[in-house]
Amino acid sequence: MTHPSPPSRTAAPSAAERAYRHLKRAILEQIYPGGLLISEGEIAEAAGVSRTPVREALLRLEAEGLVALYPKRGALIRPVSAREIVDVIEARRLVELHAAERVWPQRHTLRPVLAGCLDRMREAHAAGDLRALMEADRAFHASVVEAAGNEILAELYHRLRDRQLRMGEASFRLSPGWAEVALTEHAGQLAALDGDDRQVWLDAVGTHIDNAATVLRTLR
Repeated sequence: MTHPSPPSRTAAPSAAERAYRHLKRAILEQIYPGGLLISEGEIAEAAGVSRTPVREALLRLEAEGLVALYPKRGALIRPVSAREIVDVIEARRLVELHAAERVWPQRHTLRPVLAGCLDRMREAHAAGDLRALMEADRAFHASVVEAAGNEILAELYHRLRDRQLRMGEASFRLSPGWAEVALTEHAGQLAALDGDDRQVWLDAVGTHIDNAATVLRTLR
């Protein structure tokens, strides 16, 4: 007699992974602001783990450019610098415009995916849920890059968006009306996908990135 297989269980994250997720979220959401020097003990207590997995997590975050480690002192949360803003925007523009060009032939498949992201953005904005708004915004942009089919560029882009998340939160919090502008510009991109002019679509993508860059620079 054949017995049904037991349902698969997702393995619980390791202590190092829990520490990494806790610390990265705290940095990206600016719970730990740029310029803060925090000890391994403080992080371990907040994450509910020992110091050893905290050290592993900090090494990963150092490689991602989010912290600087100082032996016997702790970890410095790297502040967002004017240079970093310029570099991230430049890299993001290169990746997103390349992806936008690549996805044009499959625009009719991509459009409903982006429309779903935009709907979630609108719902989050109406509810005043900043975290959900930013996650939906991130998903909108990432969907374009992932649809281009280059896994290396997609991985690079996710790193860029991680670093920009700290900047993006400031944009939505501190720049009056930016959320409405972002919603309008995303809607414009969907409208461009409904047409037959590839340049209109590319211009819509590029304009949105440039406008976001302008907002970020004014917040420095």
